[in-house]
Amino acid sequence: MKRVLITGGAGFIGVHLADHLTAHGDYEVSVLDNEALGDRANLDLEQVRFVHGDLRSREDLRGALEGQDAVVHLAADTRVIPSIEDPAFNFENNVIGTFNLLEECRALGIGRIVAASTGGAIVGDVPPPVHERMAAQPTSPYGASKLMLEGYLSAYSASYGMKGCALRFSNIYGPRSFHKGSVVAHFFKQVLAGEELVVYGDGSQARDFLYVGDLVEGIRVAIDSDATGAYQLGSGKPTTVNELLELMRAATGRELDVRYEAFRAGEVVQTWCEVDKAREGFGFDPVTSLDQGIRRTWEWFLARSEGRL
Repeated sequence: MKRVLITGGAGFIGVHLADHLTAHGDYEVSVLDNEALGDRANLDLEQVRFVHGDLRSREDLRGALEGQDAVVHLAADTRVIPSIEDPAFNFENNVIGTFNLLEECRALGIGRIVAASTGGAIVGDVPPPVHERMAAQPTSPYGASKLMLEGYLSAYSASYGMKGCALRFSNIYGPRSFHKGSVVAHFFKQVLAGEELVVYGDGSQARDFLYVGDLVEGIRVAIDSDATGAYQLGSGKPTTVNELLELMRAATGRELDVRYEAFRAGEVVQTWCEVDKAREGFGFDPVTSLDQGIRRTWEWFLARSEGRL
């Protein structure tokens, strides 16, 4: 039985990961979360140990980390535009918080860390597809904080014998994402509220959308591997916002009211990723089509709005 702590584990991805690991039966799962966005009520507390705490507190971290074999580090301020507006808040949570985590893992002899990173925000607005060999050119404080994470994981792996693996998530979507501000969740909430959808740009901007079920299986196999360094996790396919809107129309059976406005500073226009390194490194293999994933996500949002969840 492998004991795994998930930081930020009461959030969207963390809840899916906790369920996924406990369902496999080979993992004993603990979650550390300050519940600023996540909620322990979304976890199966009969299967998962929950610790209320903050990465900025070394005492909180130490109590959650004792006895663990591995850490999946998801806790972060992941909002690009707010990181531009308030870089200090992003720094405190992502940079200081991650450093505290690594130091406590080092002190307790925890050698396996799998951490959430990002692709486009690190390499900048470069010709896609994004891959791990590209030079880092962060376009936002959020991207810079994730570059720091990757750098410190590399340094701690080389200096202290830890095995740190940074997984660069693309745009993750799926059920249970109601509190998320990401585009799929945001648009579905607006559809349910009967509001117009605002697209910043002309809709030609492209993203790589990965279903959360494929992501958490990728994290699971990464935990059990010896992979170190940075790995892109995505579908490996570009989807424009306009294409996404068409899939949403098909899934909801509704006509969408869409308004287009100017592009926003700091956002990457075109980005998707190669996933060959992750596929070869630890067997990452996404299987959910975007059409299938969008329909599953809409069904969850609709059920929630109708009180069926």
